[in-house]
Amino acid sequence: MAESSFAQIAVLALIQGLTEFLPVSSSGHLLLPSLLLGWPDQGLAFDVAFHSGTLIAVIGYFRRDLRRIIAAGLRFGPGHAERRMLWLLALATVPVGLAGWLLRDAVAIHARSLVVVAAASIGFGLLLSLADLAGRRDRGIADIGWKTALLIGLAQMLALIPGASRSGVTMTAALLLRLDRESAARFSFLLAIPVMLASGALEAVELLANPPPARQLLLLGFGMLLAATVAWLTIDVFLRWIARVSFQPFVAYRVALGAALLLFLA
Repeated sequence: MAESSFAQIAVLALIQGLTEFLPVSSSGHLLLPSLLLGWPDQGLAFDVAFHSGTLIAVIGYFRRDLRRIIAAGLRFGPGHAERRMLWLLALATVPVGLAGWLLRDAVAIHARSLVVVAAASIGFGLLLSLADLAGRRDRGIADIGWKTALLIGLAQMLALIPGASRSGVTMTAALLLRLDRESAARFSFLLAIPVMLASGALEAVELLANPPPARQLLLLGFGMLLAATVAWLTIDVFLRWIARVSFQPFVAYRVALGAALLLFLA
């Protein structure tokens, strides 16, 4: 990316921070500037910076929950419910880890297009609408069992499709499995942490083989900080809002975005 691209980095960091945890697809949105405006790909270093920023945000936001979960998992305290949550999150992470390892290159080659983003935005948006309207929402996060966690984890594999949204597909699955909206969102956000840690570690290993020039460090730090700040605020506002409002505004946005992209391509 060009060195005089603070504005572009700001736009991409804002997109990453706003969309990573909302059910609207961060990967799909991050494709739009290059596909619509001809911006060059920001490169691996900036991918790592943006993802690190949103990872820092979600870990920071759920730091108390994570302390209890990890302490219980390591048997430093009683916490049966927290220990159980640790294993549920691990189980739900396995499917997408395997799918990412097997299909990552194929998705990168064949699925990075506006048609795919538009179709996934509309199709998975309508599925989210159905789950939100039809879901019974009579279960909380404490009611998640092995079967529920595994099914949500299997649904998470669909997030490899640009435009599908990792948060969107996991929240959709959780709603269909009768979780209430806030519990669906919380489990989705907690589930993002091991996925982002694993993918971030892989990206970091690749980056170490070809480290960025020192002159890019300021831009990298700026992008990471901005993405982290926006992501933290997004998580906070979303969790406060979704408990009393439906997912339908996000559905309307996804359908409108997909339709606009198809019109652009026509």
